[in-house]
Amino acid sequence: MPAATSTATPTSPPTPDDGDSPSAWGRFITVAKPYWLGDRKRVAWAVLVGLVALMLLDTQLAVLVNDKTGELTSALSARDEDRFWAAVRAMLWVVGIAVPVYAFYYASRDAYANDWRRWLTRRFMDAYLSDRAYFRLAGVDNPDQRIAEDVNTFTGRSLNFLLILLGSAMQLVAFSAVLWGLSKMLVGFLIVYALAGTVLSIGLFGRPLIRLNFWQLKREADFRFRLMRLRENAESIAFYRGEQQERHQLDQRLRAALLNTKKMIRAQFLLNLFQRGFSQLSLLVPFVVLAGQVLSGELEVGQAVKAGGAFAAVLSAVSLIVDNFESLSRFVAGIDRLYVMATQLQQGPPEAGIELQPAQDLQLSGLTVKAPDSDRVLVQDLSLSVPAGESLLITGASGSGKSSLLRAIAGLWTQGSGQINHPPQEDVFFLPQRPYLQHGTLRSQLIYPSTHTALEDAALMKVLDEVRLRHLAETESGLDRQEDWEKVLSGGEQQRLAFARLLVHAPKVAILDEATSALDDANQKRLYERLRERGTTLISIAHRAAVAGFHRRVLQLTGGGRWKLSRTPAAPDETPAASKKLKA
Repeated sequence: MPAATSTATPTSPPTPDDGDSPSAWGRFITVAKPYWLGDRKRVAWAVLVGLVALMLLDTQLAVLVNDKTGELTSALSARDEDRFWAAVRAMLWVVGIAVPVYAFYYASRDAYANDWRRWLTRRFMDAYLSDRAYFRLAGVDNPDQRIAEDVNTFTGRSLNFLLILLGSAMQLVAFSAVLWGLSKMLVGFLIVYALAGTVLSIGLFGRPLIRLNFWQLKREADFRFRLMRLRENAESIAFYRGEQQERHQLDQRLRAALLNTKKMIRAQFLLNLFQRGFSQLSLLVPFVVLAGQVLSGELEVGQAVKAGGAFAAVLSAVSLIVDNFESLSRFVAGIDRLYVMATQLQQGPPEAGIELQPAQDLQLSGLTVKAPDSDRVLVQDLSLSVPAGESLLITGASGSGKSSLLRAIAGLWTQGSGQINHPPQEDVFFLPQRPYLQHGTLRSQLIYPSTHTALEDAALMKVLDEVRLRHLAETESGLDRQEDWEKVLSGGEQQRLAFARLLVHAPKVAILDEATSALDDANQKRLYERLRERGTTLISIAHRAAVAGFHRRVLQLTGGGRWKLSRTPAAPDETPAASKKLKA
């Protein structure tokens, strides 16, 4: 899957009723076929063939069980003791084989569904995380829950319904032969009865129930997401005393979910009435049809029981949609959610207006930055270069486009025109105002986003000393201490830990977006001086006047796309290389 399309304003996801959307089968194929045609196709098809073989064996054993049940009944009605015990022994042999076959079949099916889930989940995660698709993906609500929950439901139910369909076909063939030999009239009546039930169930309960299930999944996901946001932002909400507003938001989402549930209950009530009546009447039909032959002595009681079992088996096979309509409707709704996300990820990013080119130094040439999906110009015709070791401060009023310019430099926003020449991504490190901290070890926080580092523990401890956070490692676990760091650390400590990451990675270019807003002047000065001593190229956004003293030039965004570039007095410890380039 390529990366997702870049949009800014979320749109409502397509529903099953959209005219341009393919059929439910087409949506299913879009999501399912990569597993069957991709790198796992040999395993996928081989295991499926094995499952079908087990199903064939299970079906044949079911026919034998039905046959022996009829034989037992006939032996009892005839009061034939030898015939009865012979039938019992035969039944025990059949059951002794059928039970382990049944258990092994279902265990194999579930293991197969688990493997499919693993493969499909990784495929979605690869697409979601590649080329920053997670940042650009819009128009899809709760993508995390679609990957975590809907993929699991899709693979499990897909395999279940596929095997039910195949099993029903086998059951239909096997028991139809039995039924045909007993009563051709029953076969004809069965076909009419099953077709009428299927047509009525689809016509009366089809699209409404599928649509209701689709919206139920969405609204339940919205409610869970709001609860998750409450937990993640508990401290901020507590400071605001925002419980009333949060409760209002939660009530709105819960009310929407419950209202949809109420509609589903009404629809399900009607479906249950139909399904129950349809299945209960089917128990009576074979005995009514064969009653005359049994009462006249033309047919043994056991044969009638055998015909009743065969009739029920064949009816179950041809009434697949009627019996499973509720779960089928939920399944189709889940397919719709995955299909929407898959098509979004397959579209790829839009054509970029801003051209990105690799270079040794950062250079902007005729750069115009626009807001996504808008003609609003944030920065217009900006040209400047930031040589190695130089420093640039970006200032301006709130909403003037400072953070948008950084997003363009980082390649996150491509709307606009012009060219950006920048060093390789591994030589550039970005520090946001609010650092992202994982729940994990202190070591993992220091080396993020890397998964490993060549630095020894002593070097990592030295970095903690530089940012005055050594006390975090002065525990029994040391650098392997695990915490929920966003809750353990203050805002200033989080920003210092982010600076520690910067020092660990030692990039050539550091981009800081209000990265010292929670620090006191002394800590801010010390950390900026550490970066300048290392010769790091600095690009900063800040509102505090003291930050200007750590930069050689100031880019002021004045609004409406306008800007002004000026110099500040050279810092006393400016690196010679940077000073030479500035003079040039």
